[in-house]
This record gives sequence, C-alpha cells and structure tokens, in this order.
Amino acid sequence: MDKVSLHGVKQTVKVFDDQGFDVTPRPLFLPEPGFSQTKQSKIFASTDTSGVASSDILSTISLQTGITASFMGPFTRSTFGGSMASKSSRSAESISDEIEEHSARRDTAVSLSDIQIRRDEIREQVTEQDLNKVVDVFLTETDTIWFLDMPALLVSVDSEEAEKIKLKNDVYSELCKNRAGNDRYIERMTQTFNGAPKSKEVQSDKIHMTDAAIMATTWDLYDSMNNLASELSSKAPTKSSKSSASIGSSKSNVSKTVEGSTLISRTDSSTSSSIMDVENIILARIPEETPNAADEILHSAKFQADLFFMERILVENNFQPKLATYRQLPILTDPDLSYGIEVKDVCPDTVTLSLNRLWSFACELTKGCNVSSTAWNKKNPDLLAVGYGEFGFKKQKGGLACCWSLKNTTWPERIVHCEAGVTAVDFSASNPNLLAVGMYNGTVAIYNVQNNNSIPVMDSNQSPGKHTSPVWQLKWLDQDRCTLGEDKGEMLISVSADGRITRWYMRKGLDSTDLMKIKRTGPEKSKKSTQERDKKTEAFIFRRAPGMCFDFHPKDQNIYLTGTEEGHIHKCSCSYNEQFLDTYRGHKGPVYRIAWSPFCPDVFLSCSADWSISLWRQDVLQPILSFSSTTTAVYDIMWSPYSAVVFGAVNENRVEIWDLNISTLEPVIVNVPNPGVVFTTILFAKTTNCVLIGDSDGHVSVYEMRNICATKTSQVDQLYDIITTTLASQL
Repeated sequence: MDKVSLHGVKQTVKVFDDQGFDVTPRPLFLPEPGFSQTKQSKIFASTDTSGVASSDILSTISLQTGITASFMGPFTRSTFGGSMASKSSRSAESISDEIEEHSARRDTAVSLSDIQIRRDEIREQVTEQDLNKVVDVFLTETDTIWFLDMPALLVSVDSEEAEKIKLKNDVYSELCKNRAGNDRYIERMTQTFNGAPKSKEVQSDKIHMTDAAIMATTWDLYDSMNNLASELSSKAPTKSSKSSASIGSSKSNVSKTVEGSTLISRTDSSTSSSIMDVENIILARIPEETPNAADEILHSAKFQADLFFMERILVENNFQPKLATYRQLPILTDPDLSYGIEVKDVCPDTVTLSLNRLWSFACELTKGCNVSSTAWNKKNPDLLAVGYGEFGFKKQKGGLACCWSLKNTTWPERIVHCEAGVTAVDFSASNPNLLAVGMYNGTVAIYNVQNNNSIPVMDSNQSPGKHTSPVWQLKWLDQDRCTLGEDKGEMLISVSADGRITRWYMRKGLDSTDLMKIKRTGPEKSKKSTQERDKKTEAFIFRRAPGMCFDFHPKDQNIYLTGTEEGHIHKCSCSYNEQFLDTYRGHKGPVYRIAWSPFCPDVFLSCSADWSISLWRQDVLQPILSFSSTTTAVYDIMWSPYSAVVFGAVNENRVEIWDLNISTLEPVIVNVPNPGVVFTTILFAKTTNCVLIGDSDGHVSVYEMRNICATKTSQVDQLYDIITTTLASQL
C-alpha cells in the first residue's frame, strides 16, 4: 500500500486572529492545475527521490551533469556545479542507503505546513505622554528623476578630433536639409516589444490617511513679502558698503573679523596676544557701524510709513471713547482703564444744555500760535485745515498751515511753513488735495497736501494783480454759476484789506481779475443844520474801504455779500464790478464775518467789533434782530448745519451758542476760556453734533453740544415766525 494513502490527504493550514477572522497569508506562487510538487531531498534540492531506484538516480545525476557542463562551460565546477560534482563521487551503495533512510523517516516526519500556529499580535503600548508629544514632520522635495539624459559631448577646437567632429556635424546638417521632400526617406510607424506582464500579490501594512490643514493670514503674507523684499535689497550693492560687507550687517562683520583674527593668531607665536587683538578689533568696529545702521533704519521710508500707521492705531485706542462720542457711536470701555467719560442713562429733558470738551488739536509746534482760520475738507470730513497767524501788525511772525486728521489728534498729517502769518485757509471741492492759503503780506498760495513739503504749487508773488494788504478770507467757488465762456470751472475768491475782491484762475500760474473794488461810502444823507453845512467834509486818505469778509448766496452764486472795515455790508453781483446792489447799515465797527443761513436763503448773520451780532433779511436794509451779550468784539459766527435757529459765536472771553427758539436775549450755552486765552474761530462739524473752537494759544478744541435739538423742517418755519413777529413789532 502507498504511504501517502496511509496518512491521508494533508489539510490546508489556516491562521485565525483574536476575533476569529481568517488571516491566512496567501502564497506568493500559485502552481498550475494538475502540477504536483515534489519533495526535496538531501542530495538534490530540485529533485524528488522517493520511490526511485539507485540506477535511475545515477542516470539522473549524469544527465544533469552533462547538461550543466554543456550550458555553463568553464564555470561549471567553480560556480554552479561544485556541489553536484561532489555528490556524484559517492558510491552507489551510500546513495541507496541514504534513500532508504530518507524513505523510512518520511512516515514519521512532520511538515511545517501540518502545524497551525496562532501568533498573538504584538501591539505597542502608547502612553499619554506619547500622545501629547510634539511630532515634527519635515516635507522635502524628492530628487529629480531623469528618464532620458543625453549629455552633450564637447571637444576643444584645438584638439585633433575637432576636424572629424566638424565633418560629422556638417554631414548631419546636410542630411537634415536633404531629407525634407526626398523620396529616399519614408516616415513609417513601428511597434516596440513590451515585456510580458506578470501579476503578483504582496502584503503591506494598512495605509492610514490623515487630514491636515494650515492657515495663512494677511499679516503672515505681508511679513513674508516684506522679508523677501528686504533680502533682495540687502543683496543689492549700497553706496556705504565697504570691502567686506554692508554697514547694516554688523554681526557678520564681527564674525568675519573673528575668523580673520583667529587665522592670524595661528601664525603668531602667542595665543593670548591674538585674543586681545580680536577684542580690540571688535570694540573698535562696532561703534563705527552701529550708529550708521540705526540712522539708515530710522530714515528709511518703510520705517516711517510703519510708524505713521502704528501711531494712528495707538492714538485711536487711547481716544476711542472720545472719538466714539464725536461720531455718536457706542463707547467700548476697558474695565481696567478710566477714560474720564462717564456714560450715564439720563433723560435729555432733565439735563441742561452744555458743551462737553472731548479733546483739542494741538502740539508743541503750534503752542503759542494764534488760530486764525479753520476749514473742513469737502471730500474727507475727517480732515481739518487750520491756519496759524497773528492779526496784529506788531505781532507778525512766520505762520503755519496744518492739516489735522481725526485718526491722529496729537500731531498734524501735513505741516506747511509760511513766511508770513496765515490769515485764511480753504480746501478745493473739485480737487480736494489743493489747499488755498492767504497770508498777512497779501500772498495767495495753493499747496498740494499730498506732498509732504512746504513748496506751493502756485502763488501770487509774481502776479501783477497780487494783494498788497492782508488777505482776510478765501473761498473756492464753482465758476459755472457765475461765469460764461471759457472761464468755466472752479475759481478762488479772496478779499483783502487793499479794498479788492479778486478772482483767481489756475492756468500756467495764478491769473487774477477783480470782481469788485470796494469804494468808501460816506454817512447817510439827512437834513443838516446850517452849522453842519458850513463845515467842510473830511477828505479820504484812501478811496477804497478795506474788505474784511464775504459770503456767496447759497442758491444764486452770482450774488454775494461783503463786509468792510467801515461797518457796512454791501450786496454785490459778479456781473457788475463798479457799483453795489444794496448797502446794509447797522454796525458801528468793522464787520468780521458774514454767513448766509443754509436753511433760509433770504436770511444772513453778521458780527462786528461793535460787540453785536445782527440778523438780517435780504430785502430789509436794517437789522431785524441784534444780539449783544458782552462788551467785547465778536470775531466769528456760524450757523449750525442741523438746526435753522441755532448758531454759534466767539468773542474775546467766551463761546456762545444761541437758540432763537428758546431765547433771543441770551445764549443758551456759554463757555469761557482759560485765563489769558482768547477765542478766535468757530466751526461746526459736518457729520456730528460737535463744534470746534480755536483760540490764541494754538488749540482747536472739540466740544460736544448736549441736548441741542436738530429738527430742520419745523424750525425753518419757527425762524420765519420770529422774523415776521419782530418786523411786525417794529411798525
């Protein structure tokens, strides 16, 4: 009976894991169907000797030896056939004994495939520290994989092979030329042989996938871009660079100096002396380079721009409650800081009218300077122009024109130094970057505030029509409404103490024409006694009356009013420059300011050095109402842009806010300055319920007007009612 039949068919080995799943490895080689694998013996690793006679074995050995010798040649015994040759030298008896011994032990031998081994999966114990450990993952670029690399062969022209290579190149070039259109060359497609594919199965660990994300912020991109720009600029040669390195790289210079000194110290006999030389060199070079590097950083344009924005951020953080109050926004308070502003929920009806001081535009440069004029920018309501100059002749000195921004209340954005005191400023409407400045010496200059310098774009110094006396007021005006022809556009109007109202054009320079030459007017004609008739009239020293102010009609800009030093207000037209349309008499001193009402086009205000403020109607030549609360000159007045019955005025010793709906005898709000300080200008904010007051100490203080009504429609009717009632009482 066959031994295989005694043992039966061998069972297939299977491996199971802890959960009972079949994890038996798959074989790497799958035999063909019907192929029976033979067992290897001690003699031949590739031959099965079970149940084979000794004579067959010998024949097999000789056959294999012959085949090996025929194919291997001289390498048979040394490399491949050594072991087989040694086996063939044995006797037939020993081989047969070995075969019998092998067949006898075959029944009791146990194959590894008959034993099922169950191995426990070894898992690495992960502690909490391992989970919290920071793992650094470095992503690097792989090396470039070249699929085809045909390096060029270069030969020197002077070599012996140069002529042969030139000849080959010429032949190849000629061949390429003749190939096109030649019947001897035919383009055909061919198929290359690909290796036979072979399918194999392998085992691998489970692939774990992890999602990762990163964030790139705006500041990160900005800093990276600036670092790249700084690296490129550092590589560029600079004027101050020395033979070894630039001035800014002091650390690299020191390191290079140390390396150079250590090389010198190796050649010297004394080590201690070389170390002392290194220290002396370092101490000698650092003071020379460090200040220059610091100066370059401080004066660089990028550093100045960064400081500019950082200063704005710090100021806005410090002034946040006050700026929020100015813009009528909620205040974001810090519980750890005290801002000096208490937010209380109080009913407006129970709180009195008052002015709450928020801050002041002032710095060391403007300290002690007299604020002569203020003006808002037409396009940017956060930009304020302030002129600084003395009004008196004996106090004259250099003037300033500063542009202040609400984003930085501690230092002006632009500073313009002028030779004479500044008396008037105003921004252009069509070109908001142009600032017109009038000076005490009669100069009219136009500055571009986009440039940070004191050089005017245009001035009237070389103009034949320049003013010879102080320019008291400037104003940009849309020229389309009062001019026909080629002169349309925005024009600049100025009034001066030389008695002229001048219109300026921006062409190649500042060209001018006179709108009006203000003539002096005598007193009103009345019946005189015989003694007065005999008196001779006093002769005029100067035929023109000094102009102090003007204001154009809000709807018909062909009509304007001008105030004179005589105390008269003249109504003029741009179409007539020889005579006045009307003259309003009522003041006994110079008229400092005239202001048309923004809500009632027939009503205007005027203030004078005779301590009074007058309310006029266009068709009445006498003042309708006169307000006089102090015995000091009133320097400036302005209507509120939010109420038809509210206006403000400043005199030498206080600020007054009048509400005609409440009282026509006394102001509703009064605020006095510090001792020794005189208020000079007043300006209402365009977007908020605040007012700006300028003084003689260089401060432009911002006040919040509390509990002032701002209803336009009903108060216009109330203003007309007040005027009608007053006129009816005067009849």
